[in-house]
Amino acid sequence: MSFIPLPSNRPPERFYRGGSRITDFRGEPAALDHEPEDWIGSVTTVNGEPEQGLTTLPDGRLLRSAVESDPEHWLGAEHVDRFGADTKLLVKLLDAGQRLPVHAHPSTAWASEHLGLAHGKAEAWYILQGGDVHLGLKRDLPLDEVAALVESQDNAALLAELNHLTVEAGDVVFVPPGVLHAIGEGVFLLEVQEPEDLSILLEWGDFDLDGVNDGHLGLGFDVALTGVEITERTGAALDGLVRSTGYGESVLPAEADEFFRIERREIAGDAELARGFAIVVVAAGEVTLDGLADPLPSGTTFLAPYSAGELRFRGSGEVLLCRPPRT
Repeated sequence: MSFIPLPSNRPPERFYRGGSRITDFRGEPAALDHEPEDWIGSVTTVNGEPEQGLTTLPDGRLLRSAVESDPEHWLGAEHVDRFGADTKLLVKLLDAGQRLPVHAHPSTAWASEHLGLAHGKAEAWYILQGGDVHLGLKRDLPLDEVAALVESQDNAALLAELNHLTVEAGDVVFVPPGVLHAIGEGVFLLEVQEPEDLSILLEWGDFDLDGVNDGHLGLGFDVALTGVEITERTGAALDGLVRSTGYGESVLPAEADEFFRIERREIAGDAELARGFAIVVVAAGEVTLDGLADPLPSGTTFLAPYSAGELRFRGSGEVLLCRPPRT
């Protein structure tokens, strides 16, 4: 099996608006109003759903089942020796048709202790279309004050506690576990994350959400809020999470390396990139790839199994290779 083109995989009826930037980028028919996420190469389900969110391969198999049945083919022996059949990766395109709610994702240790899960949810964004984002607290915020903001649902006061940043196309943002954040309306991004769908919600009033019942991962807010970082992220601690990118094997901050990588490459003529499991997005231009017959225009996504070998590109464009952590 060689490289595998992946059409969009948009879970329906998400709790926030968006989707048109995804289908415009991909050159596909228009999305419905609440299809703001495209889960690419996914072995992860939407929280609480048995199969929604999973990627189906062209031969009809779920990618999750295929990887479990032959992990070395997909991931390589070194990856399997260290991580087993765990891809360690979920990739999304995300179109914020409205500002997302303030929320955080737990760490692996917290998710293991409280939920019995193998991953938390660190994430990182490669910005395709810029705008405003909110990231980390401006000041230390005692837990009882956080709880009071959740109880009151004073969205303006809550958002005012977070750092406001403007990001541009080509920037990257790393969001460590626990860090409060919200993506602003109009931002379009590629997201890499640990393969779980876990959110601790601090607001929900303007969204199709039952935050009182669903915002705390079934644990109650007294427990859930212990998974939230309540110390300030300012100065160097904030600056280290956001940066403009060049090209290279990983354009994310070094702190993200233990979770995932985004390799950004300019294709100008011929280029050979290292083998290894990857979810690849053609971000600009048009390229061809040995092993796939058709040209790959901007917006194309495909899966590269380890066994497919090196990626030999030709043409003129830019590709983003989303990869698991190094072995």
